[in-house]
Amino acid sequence: MLLELTIIFLVLLFGSFIQGVSGFGFGLIAMSFLPLLFTVKESTLLVVSLALVLSVSIALQLFKHIQWRTIIVILSAALIGRVGGFFILHYYGEQDILKVFLGVFLLAVVIYLFRSKPPKPDSKVNRTWLPVILGLGGGLVGGMFAVGGPFFVFYFLLLYHDNKYAYSANLQVTFVLTALITVTLHGVNGDFSLGFLGYFLVGLVSVLIGSRIGVRFFAKLSQANIKKLAAIVVAIAATNLMVTALLL
Repeated sequence: MLLELTIIFLVLLFGSFIQGVSGFGFGLIAMSFLPLLFTVKESTLLVVSLALVLSVSIALQLFKHIQWRTIIVILSAALIGRVGGFFILHYYGEQDILKVFLGVFLLAVVIYLFRSKPPKPDSKVNRTWLPVILGLGGGLVGGMFAVGGPFFVFYFLLLYHDNKYAYSANLQVTFVLTALITVTLHGVNGDFSLGFLGYFLVGLVSVLIGSRIGVRFFAKLSQANIKKLAAIVVAIAATNLMVTALLL
């Protein structure tokens, strides 16, 4: 039990540090390892609940940089997607096949992280159908696996390529509101167990420490190198997750 809690603490600490530095990554890191200990449903509920606390912590520190008018479309679509993710996780979250799907998605994200290039400064950003598609996708995947961040990262990097504080602040407030929807729906549906509280408290301490350290290093560390390190860790864990799910 002590070893399990220690592993959970360290995984969540690393994930929250990555999010504090780069704006996202907590769900990717956490969901690469936690399904090895729990079901996808249990892992997602723990990560989403902690992501809510983590994102609130970071958003409050960057609150003055939030630009509400620019995120209303993608946020509205994301909230709809989260409702769809809730139903899928509720009915199929205990099945191991979801671990395979999760592993495939995580590897796809790794490929994206390594191949993506910074947006061109003069590129024109579509603010109608693009945020709707990305919001629905991010909301759905986030509601199922708590790893919908890359959809929002892609869009906000286009919008705020010259302002990393606005990028991170608006990303975090999006995470806050979408996570709140997921936690509320599953809470009303009775999906949280009493044993969940112990893991949540351990994780709470972990993410508060990790996020504060990450935000402190936000202006000092290279985000590109941090993302590469996180991508390598996610790739290894995702491969192990898929192999384990297929062999069991």
